[in-house]
Amino acid sequence: MTLLSNHLPKTMLLAATIGLATSLPPWICTADSADLSQLSPVRASKHSKPGEPLADMTLENFVGSAKCSFCHSNLTDKSGEDMSITNHWRSTMMANAAKDPLWLAKVKSEVARNPHLAQVIEEKCVSCHMPMAYRQMTALPGSYPLAAGVSILDHFTSPESALHMAAMDGVSCSLCHQIQDQGLGSKESFSGKFIIDTETPAPERKIFGPYKETDARAMQTSIGFDPVYGPQMNDAALCATCHTLYTPYVDAKGNVVGEFPEQTVYLEWLNSIYGEPAGTRHEIGETKGSIRTCQECHMPHSASGGVLIASPATKKTEPQDHFSQHHFVGGNAFMLNILMDNPTVTKVSAPTSKFEDTRNRTLSQLREKTAALSIAKLRHRGDTIEAVVKVENFVGHKFPTGIPTRRTWLHFTVADASGTIIFDSGKPLADGGIMGNDADQDLSCYEPHYDKITTANQVQIYEAVMKNTDNEVTYTLLRGAGYLKDNRLLPKGFNQQNVNPDIAVYGKALEDKNFTAGSDTVTYAIPLNSAVGPFTVSAELLYSAVSLAFMNDLKRDNSIKEVKMFSKQYDRADKMPVVVAAVQEKIR
Repeated sequence: MTLLSNHLPKTMLLAATIGLATSLPPWICTADSADLSQLSPVRASKHSKPGEPLADMTLENFVGSAKCSFCHSNLTDKSGEDMSITNHWRSTMMANAAKDPLWLAKVKSEVARNPHLAQVIEEKCVSCHMPMAYRQMTALPGSYPLAAGVSILDHFTSPESALHMAAMDGVSCSLCHQIQDQGLGSKESFSGKFIIDTETPAPERKIFGPYKETDARAMQTSIGFDPVYGPQMNDAALCATCHTLYTPYVDAKGNVVGEFPEQTVYLEWLNSIYGEPAGTRHEIGETKGSIRTCQECHMPHSASGGVLIASPATKKTEPQDHFSQHHFVGGNAFMLNILMDNPTVTKVSAPTSKFEDTRNRTLSQLREKTAALSIAKLRHRGDTIEAVVKVENFVGHKFPTGIPTRRTWLHFTVADASGTIIFDSGKPLADGGIMGNDADQDLSCYEPHYDKITTANQVQIYEAVMKNTDNEVTYTLLRGAGYLKDNRLLPKGFNQQNVNPDIAVYGKALEDKNFTAGSDTVTYAIPLNSAVGPFTVSAELLYSAVSLAFMNDLKRDNSIKEVKMFSKQYDRADKMPVVVAAVQEKIR
C-alpha cells in the first residue's frame, strides 16, 4: 500500500506540517484557482467556546475533516444563508459519533457483562462510530498494530494512537463519500459492512458526490481524491449500512445463540409508502411521488437556489441546485445538550453556537415534522368523560426508531373548572421518569400497550422492550433475543400482515385494531368523582431519547469510568422530554 501523502504536491505537505490555522490552501498551486483573499476561516460565534480543532490528518485511505473544510466551508446560497458543510456537520451526532459519552459508556458496560466477547462487541461498535480508524487498521494491520492487552476502543481513544485523530473525527467526509456502490441495501452491507476502496492510490482514488459535473483537478492536487458522480449518494441504502444494525445475542451462559435486529430504520422505511427497493436511481431533484429518502428529510435542500459547493470557487465551478445541507438532523436533542454542556470532557470540535443551531433544527424537526395529535371524540356522560386521542406518525419509519433506549408517550390530563388537575396519566418527572410507568420502578417490568385507559397509573408508551433468551426484560444489548413489546408508531403504508419479523409489532399492540399504519387511537374513560366543569382535556405527545429504566440499568456498572462519567452528566442534565405535539379542548 502506498501512502496517500506520497502523491500530494509539496505545497500541501508543507501546509499539513504547519497546521490548520496557519497553513496555506493547497489548491493555490493550480492554474485556475481563486485569489487567496477569498479565503476566510471557519468562524465561531464571539459568544461561543471555540471547541477542539477539526481533525487535520492525512492517512493512506482517509483525510480529516479539517482538510475538507479548506474548500467546503464559507458557502452560501443565493439569499446569503450559510450552507457551509463543516459548520453544519461538526455539531451533529454524526460528527460526534466517537465522542458520544452514552455510546462509550454502553460499549464498556456491554464488554463488562460479556468480557469473552469484548473484541466482537468493540469491532461491531467502532465500525460505525469510529469508521475511518477501523477501516484504516483493518486495511493495514501491520502498520497499525494493537499493543498487547489493549482493546480496539482503548487504542482508538488514546491520544497516543496514530489512529486517534481519525477515530475521533467520527462519521466524517472522506468516509461517507468513499462508500462504493456495491451491495447497498442488502443484509451483507448492514451493520457497518460498506465497501471502501483501499487499493487505488492517490490521486486516482474516487470520492463520490451527487453531481455529474465536477472539477477534479483541485481536489486531486489538494487531498489526493478524484471527485466523481456517485448515484448512491442519493440512495437511502447508503445510510442503511450503519443505521440497520444486527448484533449477536447470548444465552444466560454467555453462548452466542443468534442475531438480534437492534436497529432497523432502513427496513422500516422500506415497508412504508416512502420506501423503494435498493439500487433505484433518481436524478437530483427528480419528482418521485411519495418516495422520501433519508437524505431528503435529514439533509434538506437549500431553499434559495444554487450553491457554490467549494470556496474559493475555481473557473470551472458552477452553483449547484438541490444542495443537501449537512444538517443530519434527527431527534436526539438530549445528547446534543450533553455534548454542549460538557465540551471539555467530550472534546467536541463545534462551538456552542453550532450545537445550539443543530439542537434547534432537531427541536424543529420533532415539533413540526414528526407527529400530530387530535381529539377524535369527546363526550361527557354522567360522571365520566370519554376522550378518543389520535396520534399520527409523519416520519418514514417507526417513531421512535433506532436503538431501544428511546420512547414517546401520551401525557393526558383533565382539569376541572378551577384548573385543578383531576386526572393525570403519563406525567413526566424531573429525574427522567414517567409517573405510572412500571419499568421506572422495577426493571423486570414494563408498561403494556393500551387501547383503553381508565386509571392514572396506566400510560400509553410507544417503545421497544427487549427480552432475553429466558423471556425476561433486558437492557443488555447482547442479551436482546427479541422484543416483549414493540408498539412504536408505525409509518404510513406499513403492512403488519406481511412483514419481516425483524420489524414486526410485538405485545398487546397486535390485538389493538386501532393501532394501524401511520396512526393509533387511545380511548380515555375518566371518572369525574363529582368534580365540577367545564372541564379542560389536554393531551401531549412527549419524547425522550434516553429512558430512565435504561439509565437505571446502565448505572449498575457505575464502577466503570465511562459509565460513571456519563451517569454524572445525565444526572446534571435537564431530562424533561420534548413536546412533539399537543391538543386541548373544553367540554361541559
